[in-house]
Amino acid sequence: MRSWTNLGIGTGPFKFVEFKPNQSVKVTRNPDYWKKGRPYLDGIEYTIIANRSTAVLSFIAGKFDMTFPYLSLTVPLLKDVKSQVPQTICEVRPTNFAPTLIINRSAPPFDDPDLRRAMALALDRKAFIDILSEGQADIGGAMLPPPEGVWGMPPDMLKALPGYDPDVQKSRAEARKLMEKSGYGPDKRLQIKVGTRDVPFLRDPTVILIDQFKEIYIDGELDPVETGLWFAKLARKDYQVGITGITGGVDDPDQQLYENYACDSARNYSGYCNPEVEQLFDRQSREPDQEKRKQLVWEIDQRLQQEGARPIIYYSRGATCWQPYVKGLTTMANSIYNGWRMEDVWLDK
Repeated sequence: MRSWTNLGIGTGPFKFVEFKPNQSVKVTRNPDYWKKGRPYLDGIEYTIIANRSTAVLSFIAGKFDMTFPYLSLTVPLLKDVKSQVPQTICEVRPTNFAPTLIINRSAPPFDDPDLRRAMALALDRKAFIDILSEGQADIGGAMLPPPEGVWGMPPDMLKALPGYDPDVQKSRAEARKLMEKSGYGPDKRLQIKVGTRDVPFLRDPTVILIDQFKEIYIDGELDPVETGLWFAKLARKDYQVGITGITGGVDDPDQQLYENYACDSARNYSGYCNPEVEQLFDRQSREPDQEKRKQLVWEIDQRLQQEGARPIIYYSRGATCWQPYVKGLTTMANSIYNGWRMEDVWLDK
């Protein structure tokens, strides 16, 4: 089976065969897999194509059996696929992937809470969604929003939080007052570099973020960083402001909260730390009653958004397409990772 991708890992039903940097990843059937008779495929070859348009054209031309799940095939690109190969089977799903605003709160002037709050208030989340996904994305807090997300806050609760008010101009007026309180204004604008991984699904929203910051006296310069260098920069807090992703392996508070917001977590890139809130992480994790646990998770999520821990910009939705002869494929509704063991997939050709 052939698929184009920006990532490929073989475990479980398949064994690693070969990795060629910036070219391909190959895996082969694992004859010792615990589930008898699986997988059906003899192997999978993932071809790495950095350019989205090239990848889509290659799929349309029949060079691949399926696209890489979710992140690489946007809603606008999906229209191109369906218009040129209407027999293709495609599904759009939530990814549990969210571009997030990160602010280096340990470095002046970003150690100023008023300035950080102003940045959060400046966000027009609906504009991001309309531009990048033609309205097919979701607004949420720290947890994947409903209905696919089990733990996400209800919309009415979300709208009451800073930066989530549908009246964006009202929020930005408050943001400008906070910026003026911090010493900035029309005649004294804040000059910043806005960093991100140099991949389309993060670079594109960063360009929009820079444009939105202009409304609150902030002029940003795009600083795209190659993937191999980006995570090292994040780890050593070598950035001012940026966008990076939160990606939920599962839709569960333990995974999201401890990984992205705990004081000593290596993935807590913004350096947010509140021991009182972290104690609530432990409480919700111990709570056996799901409804009581959900109330605790909502309380935590409210605190995280009120304190600007790591503002969530939006939750993406993306498409996966495959040729009609690909059988047994089930796309997931809450993760870009779960469900891609490919053990039940087979080719009818």
